[in-house]
Amino acid sequence: MSRAPGVGSVAFLKLLERLGSPDAAFGQSTAGLRGLGLADAAIAALQQPDWTQVDADLDWLANNDCRVLTLHDDLYPALLKQIHDPPPLLYVRGDPALLSLPQLAVVGSRNPSPPGERTAADFAAALSRTGLGITSGMALGIDAASHRGALSCGGVTIAVVGTGLDRVYPARHRQLAHDIARQGALVSELPPGTPVLPSHFPRRNRIISGLSLGVLVVEAAAQSGSLITARQALEQGREVYAIPGSIHNPLAKGCNALIRQGAKLVETVADILEELGGFVAPDLAAPAQDGETLQPAEDHLGLLKFVAYEPTSVDTLVALSGETPEAVASTLLMLELSGHIASAAGGSYYRL
Repeated sequence: MSRAPGVGSVAFLKLLERLGSPDAAFGQSTAGLRGLGLADAAIAALQQPDWTQVDADLDWLANNDCRVLTLHDDLYPALLKQIHDPPPLLYVRGDPALLSLPQLAVVGSRNPSPPGERTAADFAAALSRTGLGITSGMALGIDAASHRGALSCGGVTIAVVGTGLDRVYPARHRQLAHDIARQGALVSELPPGTPVLPSHFPRRNRIISGLSLGVLVVEAAAQSGSLITARQALEQGREVYAIPGSIHNPLAKGCNALIRQGAKLVETVADILEELGGFVAPDLAAPAQDGETLQPAEDHLGLLKFVAYEPTSVDTLVALSGETPEAVASTLLMLELSGHIASAAGGSYYRL
């Protein structure tokens, strides 16, 4: 039934509401199906199903790590079921039980700056340590960085894709897809064999936000597709967070616009956890104790020697380190998350 042309999520749900079960649709007459609002192509598909497609789906489901969840399945995520048009079927590779974990979506540009990618990975890793799953779309750029950040610390990550799960898009993410399926789950509402089509990606974005408690936008141009995810999150009653950027950076225009429209400005992980604390284990949401801090990479520690024990401005750190303002800002974030520095009034930082 889900493969019938013209039977999208909303039409499928209406048919279930009126008929009680998919089985009942196959016993309807042509007039009865037309009375349910179905077009001729959908009626023909229901009266003469393409069983070769169904057999292909069943073959895919025979794989050990493949599942399909219906709306009535106990493992179907309750949060996703609350949106206006939840997918009638969810195809899953990996552990379907993980879809019900508290999640935060992290999205952004497909062509981010290197500091933007580091920021996404750092935030994803830090949030994963609190017990949150990291959800994104496995696209190039911020999406991939977010997945990798969660994977790097053994966290759970969910990838919602716009194709059938028997293919990987983009192809260069084949290993990433394998790692996500092993440590989290790949999800699609589209059946196996579904190719890449532009119209599929806005649809998958509503699932990314629908699975999540909120959406964090890291870098986004004025016309970024990640803004669609943010808009859908608002429509679904989810929180929207955005990391601000320079007014001269085109990749910050989308985030800055979201903040003007009411998204919460985020500078640290604590800015997110203070609103999601009720969904995170108290001991995990609390600041890390000695010996439990997030360890920064060696290149992050290089900047630490320029941070004094009294407030040091970002401009001073840029001048002393020779790094770009964006790179310094990203490194300061990691150093703050790891407990090496703290922020002071006026946008300065001091060493702890």
